Amino acid sequence: LCLLQVMFGKHFLARVLCLILLPLALYTAMFAVHFTVLNKSGPGGGFFSSAFQSQLIGNNLHNVSVPEHLAYGSVVTMKNLRMAGGYLHSHWHLYPEGIGARQQQVTAYLHKDLNNLWIIKKHDSDTADLSNPSSPVEFVRHGDIVRLEHKETSRNLHSHQHEAPLTRKHFQVTGYGINGTGDSNDFWRIEVVGRKAGKLIKVLRSQVRLTHVATGCILGSSGKTLPKWGWEQVEVTCTPYLKETPNSLWNFEDHINPKLPNISLDVLKPSFAEILLESHMVMIRGNSGLKPKDNEVTSKPWHWPINYQGLRFSGVNETDYRVYLLGNPVIWWLNLVTIGLYLLMAVSTAVTLKRGVQLTSELKGEVKLSRVVLCGGGQITLGWLLHYLPFFMMGRVLYFHHYFPAMLFSSMLTGITWDTLLKFCAGFWSASTTARKVYGGGFLALVLLIMY
Repeated sequence: LCLLQVMFGKHFLARVLCLILLPLALYTAMFAVHFTVLNKSGPGGGFFSSAFQSQLIGNNLHNVSVPEHLAYGSVVTMKNLRMAGGYLHSHWHLYPEGIGARQQQVTAYLHKDLNNLWIIKKHDSDTADLSNPSSPVEFVRHGDIVRLEHKETSRNLHSHQHEAPLTRKHFQVTGYGINGTGDSNDFWRIEVVGRKAGKLIKVLRSQVRLTHVATGCILGSSGKTLPKWGWEQVEVTCTPYLKETPNSLWNFEDHINPKLPNISLDVLKPSFAEILLESHMVMIRGNSGLKPKDNEVTSKPWHWPINYQGLRFSGVNETDYRVYLLGNPVIWWLNLVTIGLYLLMAVSTAVTLKRGVQLTSELKGEVKLSRVVLCGGGQITLGWLLHYLPFFMMGRVLYFHHYFPAMLFSSMLTGITWDTLLKFCAGFWSASTTARKVYGGGFLALVLLIMY
């Protein structure tokens, strides 16, 4: 018994080491190499957090120094914590007729832009004197009521009880006022997650929410893309639902205030574990949020095994050249038929072995065909199911090529099934020459059919 326990322990540790820890170490090491080699900023940088972007060469946050704590009069950009939530943004264009109040649009924009800049002001004063170098610095604190003035258009961040453009039961967010002069609907309470009243607000690291004083709603990015009148930017709303999600949380990224001392963003550098976790969250959210483009051919999982519809890679109009991906019908349909044939063979073999029926000499050989069918074929079938069934639960857009990993397993199952079936049939002939002809003829017929 003791020897059995020792043997079991060795086998268990070997599997943990070789099948869990080693693959996990290799997977993590690949990402370490990835982050080291691909260390430059690109067009997808806006999908990641400000702290992540500060590590990318070429990004405007890389190797820069900014004031650490927010103060009144500071010029800032605000980034939504939702993946692809974008920067708080406004421009001169107004909401069209019939879309809430016809006031200046406020959106979220994924790219760096001068229209992402906002000035933090006190709610009850102009704070024009804050630009005076001799005036004292007054820091923004958790719980303060502030006004955000759009730097390019001098209109205030504003909300009211008009419905948002796309999201029902959310309030519209606009730019309102002239030269910073608006009304009480421009007042927002700034709150830091996990902080007590009176605490200072840090650039990059502090996660803040802006609560509209008049209505009690919270500023957020819905993640929905506006129509062409909104330049296909992301909708910003004020949600009356107070549930704390990344959609309603923001951080301050750019921070300009000549009266404050700067600190290097290296002190805010995220750890490798944080970068690894964030990159996976971005991949998961980005993958689940994919939507089909205009004239794009998508498909459903049940289409794939029957080769119902392929995938068009080019050519929107009838006159365009086209590249169209479609499965080889012989292979696809042969695989489909073989799945049913394999199940029939597996059930028959299992019942035969259970009842102790006398098998042919071929099945009693050193490598039993029954074991190949039940064990080898069973593992391949499990691989096919694991690579195919999860797609039925996915809400994202799906394409024909998503079936290809499962298709490899299906093709291997076809090879095992027909090889076993031909050997079984050949076993009924006592003459070895005839048996070889039966097996070889069947094999050749399959290959010629696939080539055809």
